[in-house]
Amino acid sequence: MPTPKAKVCTVSSRQHQLLEQISRKATNPHRLVQRAKLVLLAADGINNTEISEQLQMNRNQVRMWRSRWADAASRLEIAETPETSDQKLIQLIILVLSDQPRPGKPATFTVDNIVQIVAVACEHPSQSQRPINEWTHRELAEEVVKRGIVKEISRYSVGRFLK
Repeated sequence: MPTPKAKVCTVSSRQHQLLEQISRKATNPHRLVQRAKLVLLAADGINNTEISEQLQMNRNQVRMWRSRWADAASRLEIAETPETSDQKLIQLIILVLSDQPRPGKPATFTVDNIVQIVAVACEHPSQSQRPINEWTHRELAEEVVKRGIVKEISRYSVGRFLK
């Protein structure tokens, strides 16, 4: 049975230069650097197995990111005009090489809820007629529920927000 052909990754000279820049910047996240290197290797014609060995990645990951780059090539080509700054093009490249949002349960608490919880934690407990000198996570959870900030919250969640 023949092995499937890897998608061809095309990279313009400007994209190559920007991918090199991304892969060398020490403050970039490791995943982004790794994916930029992957695209550069794929553009050089190296197969998925060799790339996975060089970058110590799973071959399926290499295939997926190579495919994503190939699918975005036309979009990148259209965006790459002389008027487009390198910074904007880098942002587009980073967008292509970034993780997609994953499905899952939506957040239980909004940013506003968390800010209000922290605000209550900054108050002295005596302002809430509590006979204590310092908030405990349990007391704070009870107080924010009492004030109607949230319907329910565990002491562990309160502790996580205050961490």
